[in-house]
Amino acid sequence: MFGFDNAVVDALLTWLSDGLLGWSGWQVFLAALVLTHITIASVTIYLHRHSAHRSLDLHPIPAHFFRFWLWLTTGMVTKEWTAIHRKHHAKCEQADDPHSPYVYGIRNVLLKGAELYRAEAKNEDTLSRYGHGTPNDWIERNLYTRYSWQGVALMLIIDLALFGALGLTVWAVQMAWIPVTAAGIINGAGHYWGYRNFEATDASTNLVPWGILIGGEELHNNHHTYPTSAKLSVKAYEFDIGWLYIRLLEMVGLATPKKTPPRMAYGIIKPVADEKTLEAVIANRYEVMANYARELRATVRQELASVKSAPADAVAAAARRWMHRDNEKVPQSVQAQLDQARALLPTTDTMVRMREELRQIWLNTSHNRAQLAQDLQAWCKRAEDSGIAALRDFSQHLRAVRA
Repeated sequence: MFGFDNAVVDALLTWLSDGLLGWSGWQVFLAALVLTHITIASVTIYLHRHSAHRSLDLHPIPAHFFRFWLWLTTGMVTKEWTAIHRKHHAKCEQADDPHSPYVYGIRNVLLKGAELYRAEAKNEDTLSRYGHGTPNDWIERNLYTRYSWQGVALMLIIDLALFGALGLTVWAVQMAWIPVTAAGIINGAGHYWGYRNFEATDASTNLVPWGILIGGEELHNNHHTYPTSAKLSVKAYEFDIGWLYIRLLEMVGLATPKKTPPRMAYGIIKPVADEKTLEAVIANRYEVMANYARELRATVRQELASVKSAPADAVAAAARRWMHRDNEKVPQSVQAQLDQARALLPTTDTMVRMREELRQIWLNTSHNRAQLAQDLQAWCKRAEDSGIAALRDFSQHLRAVRA
C-alpha cells in the first residue's frame, strides 16, 4: 500500500507542532494580540470614523489595506457595517435601533450581538437608506462583497501554515474578537454600564478611561455626544489609541482628520449671562448638563442621608440611579418611585425642576437669541436666589463659560 518516508512524517509532525515560524506558545499568543489589534484598529479607523461618520479622510493606501484586512479577519462588508452603525445613531435606544440593550435586553446584546448584526445586514431598506458613500468598485463587488466568507477561510489557511495546530486557536480568537468586543461589549455594555462625561440624548457610557484592546471605542459616551469627531478622548485621563494611529497617519500624509471635540473653557464670572454666554452654553450643553447631573447626584445622596423621614429602600435606590437623568430617559416602571422621592427631598425636587427649565432654554425654538439670553439670565438669578449652594455654585460657573 502507500507509505511515507520517515523524514516526510517528521516534517509533517514538526509543522503541526510549530508551523512554518516555529514560534513558542508565548510568541503565538503575542502574535494573536497583534493580529486582533490590527483588526480593531481597522474597525475604529476605517469602518467607524472614516466610513460611517466621515470624521477623517483616508489615503487610498491605508483605506484599501484596512478593507483587505477586514475581509481576511472578519468577513464584514463595508456597506453593511456602515449602514447598520448609521442606523444605530439615527434610531438610538428606539425600537428600530439594530442593537440596543434597552430594546433587545443587555444579555442578548452581550451574547448575541453578532447575530443581531447579521440579521440587520439582510435588511435591504437599512442598506439602501444608510449605506450611501461606501465603496462600490470592481474589487468590492467581485471579491469583498461577493465572497465575504472566503477571506476568513484564507485567514485560517494562513494561520495554520504559520503557527501549525495552534493556528486554529489563533484563528478562533480572531473570529471571536469583533463579535465579542464590538457587537457585544461596545454595543451592549457601552449603553448600560460606565461613566458619562456628557448628558447625551441617549444612554451611551464610557467603559474605561484608558483602553487599548478596543482601540478607543470604549469611550462610547464621548463618541455619541460628538459622533463626527475623529478623536474620542476628551479628558486628560482618557486615552484613545485609535486617535494616536490617526495622528501618525496624518504625519506621513495618509490621513486628514476633519473634526475634534469642542473644549469647554472658563473665563471670569460675568455679572450676568449674556448672548456670548448663551452661545458657549449651548455649544457645550452636553457637558453643562453632565456637570449638573453630577451636582444633582451628590445632592440626592446628601439629602437621603440627612432626611428625617427616610424613603423606602426601593425608592432611595431609584432616586440614586435615575433622578439625575432626563425624564424621557427614565423607565416608566420607576417614575412613581421618583415622584415619592421628590416629595420627601425638597432640595432635590427644586434641582430636578430647574434642570428641566435650563434644558428648555436651548430646546425653545420660539424665542430669538436675545430672548434666550434673557431666559438664561433669569434662570441664573433664580438659581442663585434659591438658597441651595449647589445651584448657586453651578450658576456662577455657568456665567464663566466662554466659547
